[in-house]
Amino acid sequence: MPNLEFFNNSQGVQAERIKRVTNISSPADVGALKELEGHIAAGAIHDAAERCDAPKCQPETRVAVQNDLYDWILDDGASESEHPKKIKWVTGPAGCGKTAIMGSLAGRCATNGVLGATFFFASWSASMGRRRKTAFVTTIARQLVEHRDDLKDAISNAIEKNPSVFEKNLHVQLEILVLAPLREVALQPDRPRLRGAIIIDGVDECEAEQYHDGSRASPPPTRTNEQDQLEILQVLQAASSDPSFPFRILIASRPERIFRTFFDHDNTPTPFAHKLDLHENYNADADITLFFEVQFNCLRRRYNFPPSWPLTGTIQTLVENASGQFIYAATVIRILEAVHRDPPEALLKAILATGATLKITSNPLEQLDALYTHILESSPDPPFSVRWIRCINQLNRGPFSNAQAVSLLLQTDPESNEAEHLLGNLHSLIRIPPPSDQATTNHSFYHKSLFDFLEDPTRCGNQQNLYVEKNEIEAFMWDRFIQACIRGCNPQFSFPDNFLKFLTYASNVMNTASTISHSKTHFTPASAAWWVSLAIAHKAKDTIWWIFRDAHNSVRAALNPFQSMD
Repeated sequence: MPNLEFFNNSQGVQAERIKRVTNISSPADVGALKELEGHIAAGAIHDAAERCDAPKCQPETRVAVQNDLYDWILDDGASESEHPKKIKWVTGPAGCGKTAIMGSLAGRCATNGVLGATFFFASWSASMGRRRKTAFVTTIARQLVEHRDDLKDAISNAIEKNPSVFEKNLHVQLEILVLAPLREVALQPDRPRLRGAIIIDGVDECEAEQYHDGSRASPPPTRTNEQDQLEILQVLQAASSDPSFPFRILIASRPERIFRTFFDHDNTPTPFAHKLDLHENYNADADITLFFEVQFNCLRRRYNFPPSWPLTGTIQTLVENASGQFIYAATVIRILEAVHRDPPEALLKAILATGATLKITSNPLEQLDALYTHILESSPDPPFSVRWIRCINQLNRGPFSNAQAVSLLLQTDPESNEAEHLLGNLHSLIRIPPPSDQATTNHSFYHKSLFDFLEDPTRCGNQQNLYVEKNEIEAFMWDRFIQACIRGCNPQFSFPDNFLKFLTYASNVMNTASTISHSKTHFTPASAAWWVSLAIAHKAKDTIWWIFRDAHNSVRAALNPFQSMD
């Protein structure tokens, strides 16, 4: 564990660099700390052997964001109110580089002696401790032990006095193993104070811990991932609210519902620092360009390629395809560096073509596909969420489209909140406008490559049935369109004006010629008349003609086999 920097409260005193504690003062300490050691997730610490291949920022990239976070860690709070804002949320869509930034920042803090502790959750880890909350507080406490003799002694004594602490909930563990020892240390006179960072990454990847009580007649309710994630957030909130807690806490996660709600200033009295959104606050294109340039230079040297490789414009295309997501860039380079039967030139062409005509021996985007699959599976109904995502992407192309109108069209029940139910956990893939903006703003997607994945059966067809045929998407939209028209002609029901205008033109982005025959729902005379009246009122003559033409052609195609029997 790296050194930790401490500072005296008196003026003019120089910082004291405390050396790592390696001596154990008594047999009792040995027993207590050994017991603590048996309850930690060693692989979750930033410099653990398990994380030897963890992503790190390419040199000279992500400099601005790392500097901003480092400056916030060192800020003494003089510019803040009497309640320092000790927690900062770092968020951004999947693949934007959160873990790489947190890992590089942890290394920088460790080098400079201002790292308190780290915990990197990982749902893919073989280590249960990195996937669950169980060892979270104990791992933080074990890292604090290594910094100073008096803090080590305080934590060791706490374990001796409370031997059952490891069976307690996280809040009790925090109080016994962290907060009480810190208060004890703070009361000692003439001792330098602690300052530094607690860095927590990937809380959104924490899986629920299930409890089984054989004495109960019925099993307890199944806990959700969100419940355990919220418990971790509440524990960190409690720590930051204690006056004796000297650290600043960085929490990195995707922008899923539980985190958006927790860090909403209207929902909590705790003063959080302003969130840092990697997608909105920083343009990563320059860093991704630099990353590609450096990596292609290495590949040229490795394979003895000419300076003209890759062709002019290739890097720019890859940067555009990345859409600010470092995972795409890192995955592309990982593909080209790996040993394949196909040469790197062919692999690069396949990536640029994104599943076009060039056939390669293996899936060149396996890791990116795995990430998309993992995120989509967090939805309550992944296949149905995919239908929504693909419909939204298509409906966004039509005139007068907005998030409110699209959701109202796709929902089974116009009074429900089906959009939030299906998409609430997918904010790392889709940007959903706040309710106040949904009538004027469209949904948008962070990843251009998301639809390459969803529309390629070789990439997502075997993953939880995520692949949906295009004609099924078209038929789904057409069914919803007809249902909206049926509701619209009901005098007891009324749609917002902006939805009516959207509905007038919605069929423009549907391939009605191929979907009418696949549709499970059909216009009633009243609903057809209602929509035609609506289109006439909005002077959408072309739209009326297109639907008439497609319906006529569809009927003719259906009748042709019978006519040939005459």
